[in-house]
Formats: sequence, C-alpha cells, structure tokens
Amino acid sequence: MEKKRKNIVWFCTDQQRWDTIHSLGNPYIHTPNIDRLVEEGVAFTRAYTQAPICTPSRACFLTGRYPRTTKTIFNGNENFSKDEKLVTKLLADEGYTCGLAGKLHLTSAEGRVEKRCDDGYSYFQYSHHPHNDWKDGGNDYQNWLNEKGVHWEEIYGGKFMTMATWPPQANPAFSGKQVGVPAQYHQTTWCVEKTIDFIESRRNTGEPWLISVNPFDPHPPLDPPQEYKDRLSIEDMPLPLWEDGEMEGKPPHQQKDVIQGGQDGQAEPIGSLTDEEKREHFRDYYAEIELIDDQFGRLLEYLDRTGQREDTIVIFMSDHGEMSGDHGLYWKGAYFYEGLVHVPLIISCPSVFKQGLRCDALVELVDIAPTLMEAAGLEVPYFMQGKSFYGILTGEADPHHFKDAVYSEFYHCLRGTHEDIDATMYYNGRYKLVIYHGKEFGELYDHETDPNEFHNLWDKPEYETFKTELVRKSFDHTILCNMDNSMHRVYGF
Repeated sequence: MEKKRKNIVWFCTDQQRWDTIHSLGNPYIHTPNIDRLVEEGVAFTRAYTQAPICTPSRACFLTGRYPRTTKTIFNGNENFSKDEKLVTKLLADEGYTCGLAGKLHLTSAEGRVEKRCDDGYSYFQYSHHPHNDWKDGGNDYQNWLNEKGVHWEEIYGGKFMTMATWPPQANPAFSGKQVGVPAQYHQTTWCVEKTIDFIESRRNTGEPWLISVNPFDPHPPLDPPQEYKDRLSIEDMPLPLWEDGEMEGKPPHQQKDVIQGGQDGQAEPIGSLTDEEKREHFRDYYAEIELIDDQFGRLLEYLDRTGQREDTIVIFMSDHGEMSGDHGLYWKGAYFYEGLVHVPLIISCPSVFKQGLRCDALVELVDIAPTLMEAAGLEVPYFMQGKSFYGILTGEADPHHFKDAVYSEFYHCLRGTHEDIDATMYYNGRYKLVIYHGKEFGELYDHETDPNEFHNLWDKPEYETFKTELVRKSFDHTILCNMDNSMHRVYGF
C-alpha cells in the first residue's frame, strides 16, 4: 500500500529576526503559538538566509538553488528565469495541489502585479503588500476588504499610503505615530483566512496539498494595530546592540549609513532618535510579530480541530531578518550581521518528526526545497544545490552538525541601496568572513569572543594568515555552491 504523502503548511514571514521567539530566548515578546511549534517540532537555531534581501532569498529557498545560480540577484526583476523550477511546481507535477496566500516576490511588484512564472500554484490569493497600489483588482487583500465594505484608506493610520513608487507616497492624514488597521482587517489575518479556505476545500479530497502562507509582516513600515501596541510597554523594550567606537574599522558604507540612515539613507538615521524612540521601534516590531503569532495560532487550532495537525508538515520561517538599530543601522542592505542573515526556522509534523528538538547545526534556507522533496517521498532533483536535512527531522541524523559553513550573498540587490557593492559571507559557526569583491575592506568576527560582532578583525595583523585561509575557503565555497548543475549528463561522452 502506497504511503500517504504529508500535507504542507509553509508559513514564511517577511523580515523577521531570528531572536524574536520567546521560547528560544527573547523575554520581551509573547509568542505562545510559535513556542508551541518549537515544542512540537525541530527548531533550527542556526539557520541562515542566502541573501539579506527578499527576492534573491525567496528564489533560493523555492528552487533549492543559490541566488547567483538562479540569476535572481536583486529585487525588481522584470521576469523570473524560465529555466528555474520551483519546488511547488515539482510537487504539483507529482500530484500535490499547491496554493499561495500573500506575496510571492520572484519578480518586481512595484506599481504592478508581479509576473508569474510556472510556479505550480493553482490557488493564488495575491497581495505583495497591504497598501492599495493596484486599482485593477490585483491586490486580493484589498478585494477582501471591499467585500466587507471596508475602505482601507479610511482606517489606516500609517505614514505611507502607497508603495507603488519609491519613495512611497505619504499619507496626508498621518498623525506622527504608525498605526495599522484593526486586527480583524489586517493583511496577516486575511492571509490565514484564505489559507484556511484553501485547506478546507482540499480536506476531503484524499489528495496531498501545500499552501504557502506569505504575509508582509513584520516588514516596515511598522504599523501594527493599536491593540497590539497596547500589549507592550515601551520602557520594557531593549535598546539595539551598540558599542561606542565600534564603527572604527567597519566598512565605509556602514559608517556612512550610521549617519545618514540604514539601507543607504532610506531608513531613519539612528542619531536622530532618542532611546525611547529606539525602544518604540522594538515595541512596534514585536507587536507585529505578536499579531503574526496569534494568526499562526488560529491556523494551528484549525488543523487541530479538523484532525489534520498530526500528519501536516508545518514550517515557520522568514526570508531574512532586520537590523532593528543594531550597529546603528535599520532595515537591510549590504550587511551580514546576525540580525539580518540569521533567521527563524521551525519544522513540525508530530506523527513523523522529532518533538522538542533544538538543532544547533548550521543549515541554510536553500536546504528546505530538497528536504520537502524527500519528505514527499520523491527523489531530490540533481539540479538542486541545497542538501536535505530530512534525517535531522526524523532523528536519524546528527542535530549538531550538518554543514561545515553557511553562505550568503549581496549583489547590488536593491535600487538606490549600495549599488556599487557585491559581497559574500562565509560563516563556519565561529568565524564570520565578509568579502566585498573589488574592495580593499572586509569584515571578520570571532563569535566565541565577540558574539555581538562589535570588533572587526579584518585589518588586525595577527589575523592576517588566518584570514587568508578563510578567504580561500570562502572562495572554494563560492565556486562550488554556485556551480550550475542544471545540465543533466546522460552519456559518457
């Protein structure tokens, strides 16, 4: 008798730091539902994104191939390569019904509904971001509001009314404090509602399904509902990581951004903020994540109530992190600090996977696609560059070692942001090396003595020989992990 294939809930937030989960060490935030997933599954405590920017990262984990190989190295692409195969398409070809609620972001969504590739999604509820940018009905979240007789412009209190152009269009009614729509009308709430609708439609078919749940939160602008702001006290929030004098010896673009604002001057300069305003940033960021947690819990409760939880693979992750003022920087860019490249990754399926396991092995988001193929009982395609960690999930592989190093890359990823920078990161679990290609500067941190990455060792004479060895290993990694094996050998000559 053929073994029944597991259903898959793939919940991916946008720009959520690794250190935003209560049970994994954050005392400032309340995440009871994500905490539950931690206890019912495997928490990968050292998972890293392959790009600190949305589109390259998403292309990577959806294909199981590194960003440079997919040719998807920046946001704003006209098209997604027809040569690339998404894992959702591969699963759809093998009998899965695949759906999406939220953003996809494999091509540009600025001022338009993004062009879809052959993505395998037969159910497609699309909303790249909640703002009412597309007047042709292209934002399904806005369509949902309209059906409820709700006008987003009348209930939204954030700073920007549209993100269809850059810089975004300002909200003339902005009060000075970011306040989003009430929770019942929030885009994250809509994402989960449409997810439940999809699962309900597939529940009794006997056929496997996958749903990608991709809310825009907690991506800036930070505009949680007022009721979520009220849960948290500003004075109880932490301050960003910072050490006086740390910018001495740091890369020039970082020194510049501390003064002009993160993301090459597009975020607020940290010097213009009081400590209370820095804490307020964390309050709003955590409030958005608490909203995510509540809606994630709503989804888990539905799976429990309908008897589907035990046999459903549930993934909770994010595409990349957020600087949150650490090292004087907000948002993202050509930075490889922990706040930006270290991401949450938790996977659960109670009937099959280990429960309550904290895996401290180095893993990459590129490894998710091959893992899903193996979990579905399918052969991992030869062209995937990631490595399946299915054995860790089932308890058959060592949860303390999986890869010797992880890798991330930034190739002028954002328009108007560090467009002259191409950089790669190599991290072996202790030392983090960042090479700015064609530049004289770089970064080297020892996480054993400097876990907060305050002290750049790049120019220290006593590290010169060791740095050279790390550069060689990084070069090997860059070449090998970006070797495109998409041409299948069929004969000996």
